Amino acid sequence: MAQAGQRDYYDVLGVARDADETAIKKAFRTLALKYHPDRNKAPDAEAKFREIAEAYAVLHDPDKRRAYDARGHAGVSGMSPEEMFGGIDLDEIFGGLGGFDFGGGGLFDHIFRRRAGPRPGASLHAELVVPLADIVSGGEREVHIRRPKACKTCGGSGAKPGTEPKTCERCKGTGRQTKSRREGGVAFQQITTCPDCDGRGSVIEQPCADCGGHGETVRSETLKVRIPPGIEDGTALRIPGHGLPGREPGGVPGDLLVVVRSAHDPRFQRHGPNLWRTETIEVTDAVLGTGLTVPTLDGSVKVSVPPGTQPDALLRLRNKGLPVPGGGRSGDLFLRLQVHIPEQLTEEQRSHYAGLRELGSAGSKT
Repeated sequence: MAQAGQRDYYDVLGVARDADETAIKKAFRTLALKYHPDRNKAPDAEAKFREIAEAYAVLHDPDKRRAYDARGHAGVSGMSPEEMFGGIDLDEIFGGLGGFDFGGGGLFDHIFRRRAGPRPGASLHAELVVPLADIVSGGEREVHIRRPKACKTCGGSGAKPGTEPKTCERCKGTGRQTKSRREGGVAFQQITTCPDCDGRGSVIEQPCADCGGHGETVRSETLKVRIPPGIEDGTALRIPGHGLPGREPGGVPGDLLVVVRSAHDPRFQRHGPNLWRTETIEVTDAVLGTGLTVPTLDGSVKVSVPPGTQPDALLRLRNKGLPVPGGGRSGDLFLRLQVHIPEQLTEEQRSHYAGLRELGSAGSKT
């Protein structure tokens, strides 16, 4: 769900980073009422409403919040609307409010994209490590995965070819058992999974030999993924229909989420679109200035170190970093300069350093 340029979720809700669940819920409720399009007719009200809902969806869930705190928007990117917004109890938050659509259809169905029909299969995750040079240019890369797919022999039924699964006699094909009782004029129902068919609604008397009655076999698959130039580290690219099979009758496969990681490069450290590198120079070069030849992603360049450079000074090479996604510009390369202090000196070197110290002392007295 996360997009480049998104505001910080804590800023969206106007809460501190250590805010508890009560403060987060209160902030969401107040802002949702303010920007609900039934009340706020501003052109950007729905967009703000969705931003508020997404911020709450992440910060109210402990697991999503931990991922966001650790890695920012990259930690929660690639989630489907069902994964992002699942678990929000709108009736509990907005219960008792009339005149506004906070659930059961309409605006929230549109924003949360509730899905009719059988649930799709779960998402499958894969990791793709990409060298920095390839992140500069982008392009296609191959991803190799193994995932369960419908058995070719039985067509996914799990039954031996020429036979079919039979409707479970105990649950009559519902996959559930319902037990009812009445106490003091109140009717109670207990719904459990059918023990005979494990909730499938059917039983297989003659299993398929290839899949053992599971209806699935694990197969290897190679897919091509397009890497956009400058893609952020940890971004998840979605490939629809290449996840795990649906577990409900008629359910379509889920999606494949390919998480892109920057490959380790001994020359640089990556921070967003910017690159960092450490260069070590001698004391004399720091005092007198010098020239360095340093690597970049498009070849080596010469850099001038000015006289009087101090330890940990930074030199900035503009536009020598990675492309900014969708920004039409590039980050920078920062050189951090460390000064090497010799630990052992020859007698001649010691004499020269002693002479420099005397010159410095004499200069300070005049």
